[in-house]
Amino acid sequence: MISIHTKTLQDLEFPTVLQQIAARCNTELGKERALEIKPILDEEAIRLVLGQTSEYLSSLVSENRIPNHGFDRIDSELSLLKIENTTLEVGSFRKIGTICTTIATHKKFFKKFKEYYPLLFAASEEIELNNEIPKEIDGVIDRFGEVKDRASDKLFDIRRQMNQVKGKISQSFASALNIYNGSDYLDDIRESVYENRRVLAVKAMYRRKVKGSVMGNSKTGSIVYIEPEATLKYSRELNNLEFDEKEETQRILNQLTALIRPFAPILSDYQEFLAQIDVTAAKAKYASETKALLPKINDEKRLFLRDAYHPLLYLDNKLRGEKTFPQTIELHPENRIIVISGPNAGGKSITLKTIGLLQVMLQSGLLIPVHERSSVCLFDKILTDIGDNQSIENHLSTYSYRLKNMNTFLKKCNANTLFLIDEFGTGSDPELGGALAETFLEVFYERGAYGVITTHYANLKLLANELPHISNANMLFDGKTLEPTFQLVLGEAGSSFTFEVAQKNGIPYSLINKSKKKIERGKVRFDATIAKLQKERSKMAKTGSRMQEEESKAREEAARLEKLNAKIKSKLESYQELYDHDQRMIQLGNKVNTAADKYFHDKKKRLLVSELLRIVETENSKRKKKTAHQAKAARSKMAQVTQEVQKEVKVIREKKKVEKKKAIIKEKSKPRPVFKTGDRVRMTDGKAVGSIDKLEKGKATVNYGMFTTNVSVEQLELVERKK
Repeated sequence: MISIHTKTLQDLEFPTVLQQIAARCNTELGKERALEIKPILDEEAIRLVLGQTSEYLSSLVSENRIPNHGFDRIDSELSLLKIENTTLEVGSFRKIGTICTTIATHKKFFKKFKEYYPLLFAASEEIELNNEIPKEIDGVIDRFGEVKDRASDKLFDIRRQMNQVKGKISQSFASALNIYNGSDYLDDIRESVYENRRVLAVKAMYRRKVKGSVMGNSKTGSIVYIEPEATLKYSRELNNLEFDEKEETQRILNQLTALIRPFAPILSDYQEFLAQIDVTAAKAKYASETKALLPKINDEKRLFLRDAYHPLLYLDNKLRGEKTFPQTIELHPENRIIVISGPNAGGKSITLKTIGLLQVMLQSGLLIPVHERSSVCLFDKILTDIGDNQSIENHLSTYSYRLKNMNTFLKKCNANTLFLIDEFGTGSDPELGGALAETFLEVFYERGAYGVITTHYANLKLLANELPHISNANMLFDGKTLEPTFQLVLGEAGSSFTFEVAQKNGIPYSLINKSKKKIERGKVRFDATIAKLQKERSKMAKTGSRMQEEESKAREEAARLEKLNAKIKSKLESYQELYDHDQRMIQLGNKVNTAADKYFHDKKKRLLVSELLRIVETENSKRKKKTAHQAKAARSKMAQVTQEVQKEVKVIREKKKVEKKKAIIKEKSKPRPVFKTGDRVRMTDGKAVGSIDKLEKGKATVNYGMFTTNVSVEQLELVERKK
């Protein structure tokens, strides 16, 4: 039986996680249910809830997204249904109808996509679908929340009479208004509405001139509101009909309530199902925001958290735009207990809380922010001793409280327990407290428990080295900057960097040296050795990280070049195919042209047809037979390549045009040469060279040997001056 104490949940800030999940619920009942989440006692139930949440998470990025599950809670309506002869209001029926419709939508959806959401489908199948409730409600209440005219024949008849009477009231009022409108009895506004009745706005001095019932007057007293005598009898008739309508409506609602009362347990199930869907949706949203997922759950008592994040810290840092450092830790039968050491503010406590919180979240049916290759197991008990637990109410000191807590640990600790202790052994004389802590740790070890502790005590670090199934770990610290790297390293103890941190914070070196002399020389050397090892490991980690990054970049570049090479090769092959195709078409065109030319001269149709058939048969003999699909694909590919080539040619032509324009502009910008008779010249867009025979009014006679021509000197460029 799984048992996790409330104090453990508080130590690990689990209630804060629940508050964040509740904030992502859509309904009030869902928020309440989210805050009530607790560790689940049955392993099968844990797997089921985790699976449902994982399915909902997948729907958030799927085209087949789960429909909206919003609803208004019906707790008060369910309470009234338990009492005989009570009547629900119209608004209550609308809420009940909406819940029934939402349930029907979800059942239909999960049935359609049961292959995608098998666990949610199974949960929806446990809910009995009742079509009678919404049908009965729909027969009485319209979409605007009013009782329908056709809810009963009597109500229909009453409302028909009411409409007739309202028409008569309107006619009689209009008649009275016309009678008094010509006189000076009415105010400028002429009429008004008083207590939901149309009334004449009569000037106070003429109140006795207008027949009717005085309903009231204005704030200033200058206007008296009078209902005309002609409309009074119709108003009384309307009042009677309204009373009848109210009674009939109440009777209909009484009847509808009686019809629904037997289905109160089903409605309660509906509401609870939708509330649980709301909680599941909120957990999925929270998982999406924290990059959480469902890791593999094993039965081998192996807890492997890879790249694990503390969800509260992750969201807080995400909000502030800061980086969160993931942790990787593993507990298994050959390494059940980890002793984390290192300086304060290095991340020991947050690592401890991350392990505990993620385990509690998992066993409460919440997905956890870890790498997809993580593997987890379940524990019957999770025991924690984190933070300063001084009890003012019980007059207990921190150490007394911790001893009391350890006594509880000793009673409950077994092979199915995960214990998490921060600053193990503190609160008393270091040597005595360390000895007692060592004894406790030996007991936990002998009972086969799993656990993680943080400590500064050297004897606990030594014990972790001596026992086979315990290992040391430390939080990496940069030896030069004395800044934490927030990385957990298994296999060796960590230095507390006591004197180094003191020196960094400005404590005089003379005092630090004096302090070193006051303690055992061996302990200083031991701590110094650990510190040196940590510095070396930090350097190696940085070098390894840099080399790994460079190797990754090289692999990416090689892959990119290989991909580019394949693309270029494919393109060249396509271009070659296009070129071969075009050459074949040119040759074919030449053959047809020769046949056409021959026919042009001899007009022999038979020879032309014979020649064309020979050309076609020769071409067909070279073709390979293809299916319709293959032929279509080949045409499509050729069209695509042709289009691509034409596009490239167009770009080249555009570039040449631009270059030509630039050349012309450049040529025009050059000073024009002064031509003389005998100069050798050529036209700017020609290649033939001639000599100028004659120049007259901007025109030149150019002799090309075989002929002469007159052109403008603007069109000429100088080749050679006359010698």
